[in-house]
Amino acid sequence: MNSKLGRILILSLACAATVRAESPEQWYRDGQAAVERAKKLTPITGKAKSAILFIGDGMSVATVTAARILEGQQRGESGEENLLSFERLPYTALIKTYNVDQQVPDSAGTATAMVTGVKSNGWMLSVNERVAFRDHSSVHHNKLTTILELAERVGLATGIVTTSRVTHATPAACYGHAADRDWEADSDLPTAAKASDFPDLARQLIEFPEGNGLEVVLGGGRRNFLPGDAQDPEYADKKGKRADARDLTAEWSRKPNSAFVWRSKEFTEVDVGSVDHLLGLFQPSHMQYEHDRSTDKAGEPSLSEMTSKAIDLLAKNTKGYFLMVEGARIDLAHHDNNPYRALTETIELAKAVQVAQAKTNRSETLIIVTADHSHLLTMGGYARRGNPILGKVVTTESAREAPTLQAEDALGQPYTTLLYTMGPGYTGRSAEQPEGSKRFRHKGRGYRYATKGRPDLNKIDTTQPDYLSETVIPADDAEHGGEDVALYADGPQAHLFRGVLEQNVIFHVMVDALGLTEVAKEP
Repeated sequence: MNSKLGRILILSLACAATVRAESPEQWYRDGQAAVERAKKLTPITGKAKSAILFIGDGMSVATVTAARILEGQQRGESGEENLLSFERLPYTALIKTYNVDQQVPDSAGTATAMVTGVKSNGWMLSVNERVAFRDHSSVHHNKLTTILELAERVGLATGIVTTSRVTHATPAACYGHAADRDWEADSDLPTAAKASDFPDLARQLIEFPEGNGLEVVLGGGRRNFLPGDAQDPEYADKKGKRADARDLTAEWSRKPNSAFVWRSKEFTEVDVGSVDHLLGLFQPSHMQYEHDRSTDKAGEPSLSEMTSKAIDLLAKNTKGYFLMVEGARIDLAHHDNNPYRALTETIELAKAVQVAQAKTNRSETLIIVTADHSHLLTMGGYARRGNPILGKVVTTESAREAPTLQAEDALGQPYTTLLYTMGPGYTGRSAEQPEGSKRFRHKGRGYRYATKGRPDLNKIDTTQPDYLSETVIPADDAEHGGEDVALYADGPQAHLFRGVLEQNVIFHVMVDALGLTEVAKEP
């Protein structure tokens, strides 16, 4: 799309967005109706049979707001009045995300808090704060028991679904214990850890000792399970990472009633009636973004499709199950200052929640939706109602002069509603940056950046999927945000989420709801 056509499309969308019929009287009646609904809400106080923890990695409140607007605008609405599926859950809280040693957290520390009930240091997985970074020798005596381990001990089924590598920080915290989150394959281990036979995270997943092992593991990260001399089944130019020559996918498949799949066709054909343990690894590293998934030659399932299959398989266990579902690539898009992909990943997470709601009974399944940490996405600029959330700002003030007149900064340049405070989009990097710019590549994609001052956004389509938003501070990757994140919940004991809570409380509510209090032990 050329820049002129892009500007026309953006302004047309701004004018054409459908705003629902509203009036002062309707706003008043809507407010009254909300109060009456709240009065009728009755907590579910019984025991939960199952629990599903949805984690939107890096899903800040600004991300949720912008994604809700984009989803509405994709349907031709103004967007602001829309709600994502999980925003309709009745119980909410704000979650404090700091690590023991970090004001702004990383995903290893935040995941550890959520799945073990104990806050700990950043960069390490399901170990307490007494473990020194990269000191494998201190891990054994300082492990923290995870909710997944507890579930397996009492005979519940367990599963992990993610769009990242299954050995990445958030999923790995559910089953693994490590002094460094990057110990995903044995080739990642330091010499001393290798010498002592410390298990890498892929190996910990396959050798998981609790119960009968995980029932479902779906995501990316195939390279960490294949030998270093083994060619990847999908890419001729890629190989495995393991130095121990073990093929962990084959070891998984040797278990009774187990299956390993790596492409969409195999995944679709899995018969959950005959398969008890399913491992799906759909990329050597992270899975494709939802926007790019259709271009994958071998094909891979969406987050909502993986969630659906996981629930079908786990529900075979009459005792119940625990499932963690991560929308991992929200975070990775934010690290790139790529709002389009961050928001569409959030919308896909909302679809996965909707699938879970349709497949479960709220009287027996606790559903929690939250984020591990925030990100540096901002939303501002006095954009008028219905303005394209990915577009340039048209304010009510500028629109009085002309219906499509864009707002301008002090230098006479337009600006977007969504911005980041740091990262690779420092100068508004775009595939369409015109003269007065230089070419560069970022994570495999070609861009240009302005050499002096802000770029001329009049010549850039900011709604295109590859556009990287402008930032204040230049960096290779945007770092995390430290403010609170939101939590949304429904089901047994969901009413215990209220107010402002420490992140480790999430574990304790799940343990209480599932009746695991007696099994769980204080570390």
